[in-house]
Amino acid sequence: MELLVLIVVILLVFIIPGIRVINQYERGLVLTLGQYSYTLQPGLKIIIPYIQRVIKVDIRISTSDIPQQEVITRDNVPVGINAVVYFQVVKAEDAILKIQDYTYAVSQYAQTALRDVIGGVELDTLLTERQKLADEIKNIVDSETTGWGVDVTAIKIQDIELPADMKRSMAKQAEAERERRATIIRAQGELTASENLKKAMENLSASGAISLRTLQTIESTTANPANTVVFALPIQILEGLKALTGNGAKS
Repeated sequence: MELLVLIVVILLVFIIPGIRVINQYERGLVLTLGQYSYTLQPGLKIIIPYIQRVIKVDIRISTSDIPQQEVITRDNVPVGINAVVYFQVVKAEDAILKIQDYTYAVSQYAQTALRDVIGGVELDTLLTERQKLADEIKNIVDSETTGWGVDVTAIKIQDIELPADMKRSMAKQAEAERERRATIIRAQGELTASENLKKAMENLSASGAISLRTLQTIESTTANPANTVVFALPIQILEGLKALTGNGAKS
């Protein structure tokens, strides 16, 4: 009986407090009297209670928001930009032992890199090459956080807030561009139509069908006796009639 009680006491005092469960998405840093000893992998683990302690580190991909920053571009346009950082702990011991708060550190470093990169480009580049600039920021941050045991997987620029007067100017510019394109399309259509009409007239004249078309037009317009139709004769016909009249007078 006494032996059973002793076993229970040992279990309660020494064994059970030393049991740790490390989840699949975690790693456990073991500190022995405050000094790093080793890293626990997922599963049921036992440590020496009261002498060792475990710091669990989540190794899943995490996100950190970069709050909106007011940045002046190279062409002196103030813009508001916010972004999000995706990162993952790849070396748990470095993430705990080399940096006090790696999540906060990654966010602050990304914020600084964002201001530096955006401040060195013009507004047009910012609007048209957003992903390229985000990748550049990611490379800058990743080069620093590698020493912290953290891998920055991606940085995404979410919103770009422009000044109100800049938005109005861009809207007017876009409207003018649309009108210019519409004018070009209309002009191209009119040019094509005129070329087709010219070809039709040349074909009618060459085949003599233009006279038949003229007779058909006269027939269709004189169906109603109340209509008055005025035809303009070609100048060649008028000159021919004038010549005939002049020859008759001389004879």
